[in-house]
Amino acid sequence: MSQANTPRARTSVARLRDRPRADVLIIGGGINGIATFRELALQGIDVALVERRDFVSGASSASSHMVHGGIRYLENGEFRLVREAVQERNRLIRNAPHYVVPLRTTIPIFSTFSGVLTAPFRLLVSHGRGKPRERGALLIKIGLVLYDTFSRGGGRVPRHRFHGRTRSLRALPRLNPAIKYTATYYDAAMHDPERLALDVMYDGVSAGATEHDPQARTANYVAAVGFHGDAVTLQDQETGEEFDFTAPVVINTSGPWTDLTNAALGSPTSFLGGTKGSHIVLDHPELLNATAGREMFFEHSDGRIALIYPLKDRVMVGTTDINADPSQPTACTDAEVDYFFDLIPQVFPSISVDRSQIVYSFSGIRPLPRHDDTVPGFVSRDYRIEHGRLGQVRTLSLVGGKWTTFRALAEHLGDTALELLGAERTVSTRTTVIGGGAGFPRDRGARRIWMARNAHGQDHELVSRLLDRYGTKAADVLASLPKSPRELTSVPGYVAEELAFVAANEDVHHLDDLVLRRTSIAFVGGVTREALEEIASAVGPALGWNAETQRAEVDRLAEILRASHRVELGSPGLAPIL
Repeated sequence: MSQANTPRARTSVARLRDRPRADVLIIGGGINGIATFRELALQGIDVALVERRDFVSGASSASSHMVHGGIRYLENGEFRLVREAVQERNRLIRNAPHYVVPLRTTIPIFSTFSGVLTAPFRLLVSHGRGKPRERGALLIKIGLVLYDTFSRGGGRVPRHRFHGRTRSLRALPRLNPAIKYTATYYDAAMHDPERLALDVMYDGVSAGATEHDPQARTANYVAAVGFHGDAVTLQDQETGEEFDFTAPVVINTSGPWTDLTNAALGSPTSFLGGTKGSHIVLDHPELLNATAGREMFFEHSDGRIALIYPLKDRVMVGTTDINADPSQPTACTDAEVDYFFDLIPQVFPSISVDRSQIVYSFSGIRPLPRHDDTVPGFVSRDYRIEHGRLGQVRTLSLVGGKWTTFRALAEHLGDTALELLGAERTVSTRTTVIGGGAGFPRDRGARRIWMARNAHGQDHELVSRLLDRYGTKAADVLASLPKSPRELTSVPGYVAEELAFVAANEDVHHLDDLVLRRTSIAFVGGVTREALEEIASAVGPALGWNAETQRAEVDRLAEILRASHRVELGSPGLAPIL
């Protein structure tokens, strides 16, 4: 790493090194670790969080961009999880309206009674073993009635509707004419999951801030690499520097890497057995129009769940469910792409797709519990907390967890930590608005008023874009802009000063932090080397990057895009896997 980048990058680490103790140390900066951090910070607990890479760069960055109750989990008998997930979905629609909105979802159904006999057998006898079977209209109807029942009292989404073939094809004319019914219900879209997670984290940082000594501290690119005495050894991944950090309670929220983290701390475990999930993103206007703005949620011929999801003027297709080794890097394979291309015609047989239309792909490992011979699709998505010790230090390891339930999970994990500390909860987060959701305008009139008050003379279209992008936190971005901000020529929709503000204020250390997680620039595709150079130039002064560092950061991101997302700069389709 260039020395020009070193001084600013070490500020967050210095806060840990200079005061190397806290009541709670959280290891792992995915959504569940971040939410637990916020939960404890809001109770006034001295809490620190470290993440070995960038925040929300692991499993949490590979989500299906949905907040959902998990209707298919009913078939596993996970009624508690579904009830909690539906309630949390409704809370997120209320508490994070800038990033979470109701999502109309349609299930194409090709049979009436299929699965009615096998589903109870799988639930009561085989416990998820054996091949999944097609789910027919009756089984789906039973599930949606239960789903609606769990949602009562939330009042956030409409109830489901069933339609026959004729009405279904009238609404979705490109749909497979072999369907017998469609079922339409509502879950929620989470259009910028990484930004939502950052809002959660910065809420925690603000809650624990004092004038001279912030109690709630976070640092990315810091790894827990060992344990001796009563101290965790932390290593700055940018410089290699190591230092000790003590806390009476250590919480491991490393997701699929939980067992690896415990092994590094000298307490090996075998809690996890994650599965890989991949997605592709298509620039395909015909397929986008065919969805009519709905997510299509269905099952492949092998019984596995799949989705076709309109998002950011693109179409996301997913997902797979394959046993995976978290110690190995992941990428969407050619076999997975073939799988996706096989399932799309099941729903829209008249629409063709090819690899040149793929603009982005991503893959991650779900932090599922060890499941031996259980079929991956039927492994529990619920979570549990494992207790342990490192000398006199009490440890908590999170096993499982999903995006939708992050707040409820953090509430449980936070309460467990509070109990170990002998402390009591003082604040509930059930109605706490998240980040830029505070004061977010919910109708056109309120939106016009907000924009007029916060425009600072900026163009109406720019103000609207930033409000959509950051919620009411856009006010801070707008206040930082000059009267005539510089539009980036190779990155439509972004201005240079906006990206510089984000880089300076959101713990950006590398170009990939900005392009992959603080923005949707990579997700929507069309990224060129010229675009990355223009972005690096725009944020370089804010980060202290000289010309050499900017070139190195562009090279670094180009390699990450190729290896992890199979994006070859300036070329259509997927890059080869080396």
